[in-house]
Amino acid sequence: MADHEDLERALRRDVRGDVAFDAGSRALVTMDASNYRRVPLGVVAPRDAGDVAAALAVCRERGVPVVARGGGTSIAGQATGTGVVLDFTRYMRRIAEIDAEARTARVQPGVVLDDLRAAAGTYGLTFGPDPSTHSRCTLGGMIGNNACGSHSVAWGTTADNVRELEVLTYGGELVRTGEPPAGLREAVRRLADGNLALLRTGFPELPRRISGYALDALLPERGADLTRAFVGSEGTLGVLTEAVVRLVPAPGARALAVLGYPDEAAAADAVPGLLPLRPLTVEGMAADLVGPAEAGLLPRGAAWLFAEAGGDTAGEARARAEELCLASGGVGVVVTDPAAQRALWRIREDASGTATRMPDGSEAWPGWEDCAVPPARLGAYLRDFRALLGEHGLRGAPYGHFGDGCIHVRIDFDLIGADGVRRFRRFSEDVADLVVAYGGSLSGEHGDGQARAELLPKMYGDEIVALFGRFKDLWDPAGGLNPGMLVRPYPLDSNLRFEVLPRDPVDVEFTYPGDGGDFSAAVRRCVGVAKCRTTAPGGTDVMCPSYRATGEERHSTRGRARLLHEMLAGDVVRDGWRSEEVRDALDLCLSCKGCRSDCPVEVDMATYKAEFLHHHYEGRLRPASHYTMGWLPVWLRAAAPVARALNALARVRPLAALGKRLAGIAPERRIPELAPESFLRWWRRTRRGAKPGFPGRSEPRHTVVLWPDTFTNHLSPQVGQAAVRVLEAAGLRVLLPSATRVCCGLTWVSTGQLDHARKVMRRTLDDLGPLLDAGLPVVVLEPSCAAALRTDLPELLGAAEPRAAALAGSVRTFAQALEEYAPDWVPPRLDRAAVGQTHCHQHAVLGDAAERRLRERAGLNGGLAAGCCGLAGNFGFERGHYDVSVACAEEQLLPAVRGAGDGTAVLADGFSCRTQIGELAGVRARHLAEVLADGL
Repeated sequence: MADHEDLERALRRDVRGDVAFDAGSRALVTMDASNYRRVPLGVVAPRDAGDVAAALAVCRERGVPVVARGGGTSIAGQATGTGVVLDFTRYMRRIAEIDAEARTARVQPGVVLDDLRAAAGTYGLTFGPDPSTHSRCTLGGMIGNNACGSHSVAWGTTADNVRELEVLTYGGELVRTGEPPAGLREAVRRLADGNLALLRTGFPELPRRISGYALDALLPERGADLTRAFVGSEGTLGVLTEAVVRLVPAPGARALAVLGYPDEAAAADAVPGLLPLRPLTVEGMAADLVGPAEAGLLPRGAAWLFAEAGGDTAGEARARAEELCLASGGVGVVVTDPAAQRALWRIREDASGTATRMPDGSEAWPGWEDCAVPPARLGAYLRDFRALLGEHGLRGAPYGHFGDGCIHVRIDFDLIGADGVRRFRRFSEDVADLVVAYGGSLSGEHGDGQARAELLPKMYGDEIVALFGRFKDLWDPAGGLNPGMLVRPYPLDSNLRFEVLPRDPVDVEFTYPGDGGDFSAAVRRCVGVAKCRTTAPGGTDVMCPSYRATGEERHSTRGRARLLHEMLAGDVVRDGWRSEEVRDALDLCLSCKGCRSDCPVEVDMATYKAEFLHHHYEGRLRPASHYTMGWLPVWLRAAAPVARALNALARVRPLAALGKRLAGIAPERRIPELAPESFLRWWRRTRRGAKPGFPGRSEPRHTVVLWPDTFTNHLSPQVGQAAVRVLEAAGLRVLLPSATRVCCGLTWVSTGQLDHARKVMRRTLDDLGPLLDAGLPVVVLEPSCAAALRTDLPELLGAAEPRAAALAGSVRTFAQALEEYAPDWVPPRLDRAAVGQTHCHQHAVLGDAAERRLRERAGLNGGLAAGCCGLAGNFGFERGHYDVSVACAEEQLLPAVRGAGDGTAVLADGFSCRTQIGELAGVRARHLAEVLADGL
């Protein structure tokens, strides 16, 4: 192996793209979405094919292996390696040409599938294969794995949709698979001609045979198709630099038949009756992957098929979907509304993440992820598969592409203990035998990688596996491309990602109730499906605003989770909680909590960030912003008596600039103006005869406690005043806590000052004791404070403090309180257009259904923007964050506000959102309570 420093110097000299050998960059690519982990020497992001050739030359001269990597969502381990990783997602993502007449596209390997589909969509075309990771997987990765997706019933696998490839071999030879170099063409011909009988009889015929090399494509009667033989080679033959792919006409309309069955085997039995009707897709899943909220969207049953029909018109698509219902033998409904279809498809697409947690919270993993059998035999296979799980004492939730006989499943393997790993191996060997007995393929979509390559002799026999080795050696005699994959594989139970993690629990501050208090288990939640790497704005998701702003893996939820994993492992990131690599990656985390709801496995990076900051700065000097904005409630309370004078000083530019510099505030920011009269002071002045305090137990359903959060109290008292007017107009009795220092502790949590956050929270619980005993609802106007009370407070204080759960359970948003406690109240009819922002914490923790219903009843028309405003509490105020903060706002929020017509109500319930809109758009945004109060 080459000297690392010499290798890095040579790559930096010869490659124009990015070359990174630092611990953080290497840590980000140690894993894909599989059970495996390998540590590379370095990462290269090539700018073009010339860079790829230069990197290969440097590595070849030094005997360093090379691994090509796309979106890193592979589930068999083939996107990890120990040499140099080529990352194609940064630069080589150009769609060079779309030929609408020929229905082809010429693309670089880093092109994201959804980007190609969007570009092709302008011509009424699409790329047929569509894995559930379509928003972040790359064409290069799809070609490497021969990816398929849910529509392969109609349009086939990636191999069916590739016309020609341009690749570079490890030896530096440029190969165009349509017209390969004479030497390679002749060698491949001799290999095929010498083994015609094996090639004709040794490859099972089924739609999802992905395992091994497709050497049967080299048969003369199949056109000696070298392109097809290359697709699915998992980066072991050559490095893709360009591809010409086939495009297909997109249906003018789609309708979805959702069909219910008693179990997934019964659903599978129904598939052969549907296929003659030529559906676009037939997907299957069972109830163990469906949450209570999603279950209401589905017809009666314990398993379902999603059968999609297409047509030139909506009526034609619906008619075909109704035919599918009639032929199904199950309970069916037809869904034509695009939004409802998207909600249903999200259940299926998120399954690769949601399946990693069993209903009881225990972990489940890939490892037998995507075998395929003939569709006509799928029901029987599933029954035997379930029985085999039981024999091994394992549980899993099968789902997948039933129309092609392809099954995905995550299984509750113990991949940490030695006994569990041995069971993992035994089960893999037994289920491989079962698949082969059914005439199936060990891989039906995700490739063999390390997970299944060792078992290929069971499927193909030793002679064909030996042919695989000879085919590999024709292309890569030095064995430099992705060694250990497909040919001469690593054992399936080696290089497991969890073996490096600490066995003993890590001492942490939060209780991590969903992970048994184990921080390692919390970090293990991230399985790498990379939904956080979606770059396209739109939709309802918030996650992950910093990645969309920067496009860098380390600023994605997955990237941060990978760094935390390596921090715990300690052999790449070696400084533990003091790690600067982890600190820098978390620095641009907005703590928006979007991943808590949008990540299929509910990774909670905001909590992990707070945990890390607590330990990182323990006993050390913190950034200035932690002492200023982290202690904001204290400073605002102290400043209240002299608010007018401080406001005047803040308008003196040199003084304001000096203050911002000392406080760690971005110079571009304006210092928010303090309210001359706080909300609490207004309350006491106007309610002298109704002092705040314990109300007794009279009419508890009609009495609510209004939470005087720091932002409302000192910065936006008009919001609190408006809320009082509306709540009282709705017939509710409004009380405030008698103590003046109640606080959710959010600012201390977000800056990782968890010891003091606990003190603040416990004092708050003491002060609220009588109100909690009375069981009164607590109405919180500021969504970030409501989310902190709902989640941070009980998760930091834990089960030892039962009052924390009581307070969390009592929290209501403004709209929730009106809907629950004043259901007959009729809001003023405003009949205005509305734009604005749904607070990211509300989206992630509280939900905004009640707000949407209240706006509708009040005649406030139009949906609010999703995403994150970018200010996010202290984040956007901190020095160094301004550009990212603005980029987040420019994604959806600011364009919506700027495009609003005259008279449009600009709504934002969060103080940060209102501040961001005011500073960047010059528009005053208002809390929903203010707008309703104006209409009373």
